Amino acid sequence: MHNRHFRLDNTVQHYDWGSPTRIHELLGSTPDGRPAAELWLGAHRSAPSTVLDAAPGDVPEQVSLADLVQGDPEGMLGRRVADAFGPRLPYLLKVLAADRALSLQVHPRPHHARAGFNRENLDGLPHGSPDRSFHDDQHKPEMVVALSQFEGLVGFRTPRAVLSLLDGLDGPLVATVRSVLAADRSARGIRAAFTGLVASRHDAGTPAALEASLESVRRRLDGGSPYERADRTVMLLAEQHPGDPGALVSLLLNRVTLEPGESLFIPAGVVHAYVSGLGIEVMASSDNVLRAGLTSKRVDEAALVECAVFEPSGPTVPTVTTSGDRGQVHTYRVPVEEFGLVVADVDEEETLTFPSEGPRIVLCLDGKAVLHGTHDDLVLARGESAFVPHAAGPLQVGGHGHVVCVWTP
Repeated sequence: MHNRHFRLDNTVQHYDWGSPTRIHELLGSTPDGRPAAELWLGAHRSAPSTVLDAAPGDVPEQVSLADLVQGDPEGMLGRRVADAFGPRLPYLLKVLAADRALSLQVHPRPHHARAGFNRENLDGLPHGSPDRSFHDDQHKPEMVVALSQFEGLVGFRTPRAVLSLLDGLDGPLVATVRSVLAADRSARGIRAAFTGLVASRHDAGTPAALEASLESVRRRLDGGSPYERADRTVMLLAEQHPGDPGALVSLLLNRVTLEPGESLFIPAGVVHAYVSGLGIEVMASSDNVLRAGLTSKRVDEAALVECAVFEPSGPTVPTVTTSGDRGQVHTYRVPVEEFGLVVADVDEEETLTFPSEGPRIVLCLDGKAVLHGTHDDLVLARGESAFVPHAAGPLQVGGHGHVVCVWTP
């Protein structure tokens, strides 16, 4: 029967910027010394979740969520979602735990994703190859909701703001950026300044040029910098990624801090780099990340520049609505079709109504959540999750704890 809830087992991704403890604390597992960066909940081909408790005669034991959806798209997704996105789950939910900065990156828009994926297929690059920049043909807008204080760099500052930050800093890299932006204070100038910095990683003289700029940042900090947060970000990135001019690129980008419950929307094409923190990420189901620095993974400056938006803009904040008798339900919406997110504190006083149709994934972050469906109930403890198919009907959640639910609006 496909009209019930399915408990999930999910993949932990061990990237070098991850926290060795935070995701293990959520899952109640023993740290193994490796950085646990992301927990993936979804059906992306790179790491689909597994259905744990398939009933005899229902689906094969240990079936992947991707196969479950493809086996019955209408029952799993509903006709509306299946017609819009085909026989696949359109979103991917993650828990992200960053102890170090993520790469300087951008996600492609739909036409760039299709063109890049097809190009690499024609070049004969196998799926999963580390030489790939495009792992699928999907765009990847994403939203992050902070679970702890969450630090990041998102979108470009105005040229005027960048020139103010550069005032008093020395070195040929800074001088070039200053000259470019002084001559052209438009998106073209930002593009030229950005591409010049990221391309300088290939120049033999860059280590010395970068150190000259870093030394001037140190001097400014020692003298009581009026731009302390920006300067400390430069020094942090330089410490984590020695010799990478991406540390100076941070001066071109908006520096943001999210407190728990605050959120950001990152449209495809927006250059960004998360710096640290624990958060919930939800995105279109894609693994396309184009990197230009601050990483040990593949760097593809040309693809990033082709896909990036260089118009200055402040961070985009999702629309958040509050409901529930005590204002304990927060619904986050952004202008994409693939996903919306509910973050709620459930308690014994009120059973909450969650999105009633389409494919839903529910994750219990703390305490205990009881998923009440038309055909069955399922109890989730801290770190446990479930897929609720369209055929399961309306979903109500009780218990006592902190819960997130992603769905397709």
